[in-house]
Amino acid sequence: ARRARPAASVAPPTLGTVISSLRGTVLACADGRLDLEVHGVGYAVSVTQQHAVGLRVGDEAFVHTAMIVREDDQSLYGFETREERAVFDLLRGVTGVGPKSAIGVLSALTPGQIAAAVVAEDDAAFRRVSGIGPKTAGRVLDSVCAAPEGCALLAEQPVPEAARAGWLAFAALVD
Repeated sequence: ARRARPAASVAPPTLGTVISSLRGTVLACADGRLDLEVHGVGYAVSVTQQHAVGLRVGDEAFVHTAMIVREDDQSLYGFETREERAVFDLLRGVTGVGPKSAIGVLSALTPGQIAAAVVAEDDAAFRRVSGIGPKTAGRVLDSVCAAPEGCALLAEQPVPEAARAGWLAFAALVD
């Protein structure tokens, strides 16, 4: 039985991003940090562990980016796909989930696994991520399901067929 979803606020995807993607030469890549040189300028980009493993010094790399500007920090987060960046923006809009936690979720789970966890209401999948406790994991489930862009984005992800029918029916109700 699906539990009732409270109204939740999820920030819209980042629309005013100054740097939406980068293509350049990998200078270094370790521990989730990519140093990418683009036309003589080096950029430090936080990436998922899976993405970092596939990058080699000297190779050309392309990343979709989200630029986070705070009073005391400016950071770039990089993603292999636009879907990953969209899920990052969706997660970041959940109360209690900052950019480091959002990239942590994407390091632990693919967008498809995130969709399957939301469909199955499996907050344990999110609690396994460092920095996400039971309350925040519950907020992720509630907020992602309540947001129209969350339903649309996650409905596109591959999830087990048995769960997909219920998810699509729920997404149609939310629209």
